[in-house]
Amino acid sequence: MNHSNPANLAVLACPGGEVFADEVISHLKRGYRRNFDRTAAGLSKRYGMDTAAVVRQINFINDAVSSHVPAAGDPEKFRCPPIKTPGRFSMFPNGEIKAEILESIRGKDFYIIQDVENHYPVPFNGGEVKKALSINDHLMTLFVTVDAAKQAGAERITLVLPIYPYSRQHKAKGREGLTASRVGKIFEFLGVDRIITLDIHSREIGNSFNHLRLENLHASYQIIRSLSALEITEDLVVVSPDTGAVDRNKFYATALKKPLALLYKERDYSRVSKDALENNISEIKLLGNVENKTVFMADDMLGTGGTLLKAMKFLKEQGAQKVICAVSLPLFSGAAVSHFDAAFAEGLFHRIIGTNAIYQEELLKREWYTSVNITGLFAQVISRLHQGLSVSSLLDNRDIIVKLLSSDS
Repeated sequence: MNHSNPANLAVLACPGGEVFADEVISHLKRGYRRNFDRTAAGLSKRYGMDTAAVVRQINFINDAVSSHVPAAGDPEKFRCPPIKTPGRFSMFPNGEIKAEILESIRGKDFYIIQDVENHYPVPFNGGEVKKALSINDHLMTLFVTVDAAKQAGAERITLVLPIYPYSRQHKAKGREGLTASRVGKIFEFLGVDRIITLDIHSREIGNSFNHLRLENLHASYQIIRSLSALEITEDLVVVSPDTGAVDRNKFYATALKKPLALLYKERDYSRVSKDALENNISEIKLLGNVENKTVFMADDMLGTGGTLLKAMKFLKEQGAQKVICAVSLPLFSGAAVSHFDAAFAEGLFHRIIGTNAIYQEELLKREWYTSVNITGLFAQVISRLHQGLSVSSLLDNRDIIVKLLSSDS
């Protein structure tokens, strides 16, 4: 594994993950170019050699030790391999899906990228068929793709899933399954070595595997950068929207050096939550003070948005001046977008900050929605894993957040 020549790195995008994969690959190529230039400059200075001669020597060594055909392009310059592996996905009339990998990946460090919550039409059969997939369709696509990669001789298989499927089914209450764990174990059985995901709903999911490693990334750095750009006043209070999100919001409160408040919700479990407007929350209580304050709330995902909408309305009734929310995984299921349109028109909130972990065309058109790009973060993790380097500073990003906030002050 060479930090200046990712010839052994291969990335395949499943239908639905193309946009995310293309951005990740662009970041990877720029990163390896920076590594190459830094290496050449360092060696040139250390050994008193001309930089051009060093570049040529590095390319010669890379070509000599590579098991592949020498890279095309000018040997006097950095030559990045394609990284992206072409694939073909077919859907048969009965709904069965087939994945084909169109070039050799034998012995490669193979990364499969998929957005399982992309519900826009995606192409199959060379573009002849376009179909919107359910999360179960996406999962089946992943299963057959992993199997194809295993059959093709990939040395290591890593799934890049910005949102982990079925993560909300992580604990059994009565006669129900632990589906979050079971999905991962299926991947483990198929031969997946690692999963990279974002803000998993429950960290305990990662403890249920035998050999598979789970790398759980956080979008807090990107979200705080976006929050800083909104020119928030000093009167900011961080509010946890429920008890399950206390740790996440405590992290933001500590990083921003702001007070932390908590919303406690009582639920009537005899009622079933149907959508954003009809849920089972019976009463909300506030621990803290939000009067004449700007409120910042963070959560891992937003589904129908009912809990958040009710919380925002309650906070405004308690005298909050401005409400800003951040969600790492903006699902906006069902009619959530229209419900938030109505809430914004009513003045219940100022902004929703989300990420591009999920492909959302409609959200990007909304005045009230701000998207932060986390593909660079995924690219850094992929690059470090491929090179056998530590990723702890990216998994626990407190230090870079402190540097960001100190540079802004």
